[in-house]
Amino acid sequence: MPRRGPNNGGDKRDRILRAAVKIFSRNGFFNSKVSEIARASGVADGTIYLYFKNKDDLLISLFEEKMGEVVADVRRRLAAGGSAIDKLRIFIENHMDLLERESGLVEVIMVELRQSTKFLKDYTPVKFFEYLEVISDILEEGKREGAIRPDLNVSVARRAIFGALDELCLTYVLSGKRKYHPSVTAAEVCRLLLEGLCVPGADVGKG
Repeated sequence: MPRRGPNNGGDKRDRILRAAVKIFSRNGFFNSKVSEIARASGVADGTIYLYFKNKDDLLISLFEEKMGEVVADVRRRLAAGGSAIDKLRIFIENHMDLLERESGLVEVIMVELRQSTKFLKDYTPVKFFEYLEVISDILEEGKREGAIRPDLNVSVARRAIFGALDELCLTYVLSGKRKYHPSVTAAEVCRLLLEGLCVPGADVGKG
């Protein structure tokens, strides 16, 4: 029987994905069993395989669908308008706010997904690249507005911005959510990106 897609039997599939977040975040990816996810979602073990090939496929599907929701949500927030700098702040605040709004999901994506060999070696994370494109769009808009320097390498900058946010989120998750408050950290990241490290007039040199 062919594996069902997202729009076929959606209710059961959604229940399975929600249960997977709960089980993966509680037990870890390697220690989680398909039977536990089936039990938590109220379906038979075999039902899981009508929608997903295996546990890795379930984890990757979870990532793609949830990242798709994150991308759609941040695009809606950015569509409200404002300058590119405003939008960059919104993006950063939204990213850090996910730590509180979707704590279980973030933990699965930040920690458990990195343990999937299939994800790291064989999979192209389409929705993740869409998320990076959101940053690129903001930076390019900032260039057009004259708020961001015209010689900025957007490809490098978007990775640097995401990398900083990713590291802060990972530290937050691994530290048991004790290190800092997400909204305070978002404000500091914005200040660092927009104002830099050096005091005005400092001799930064070139080498």
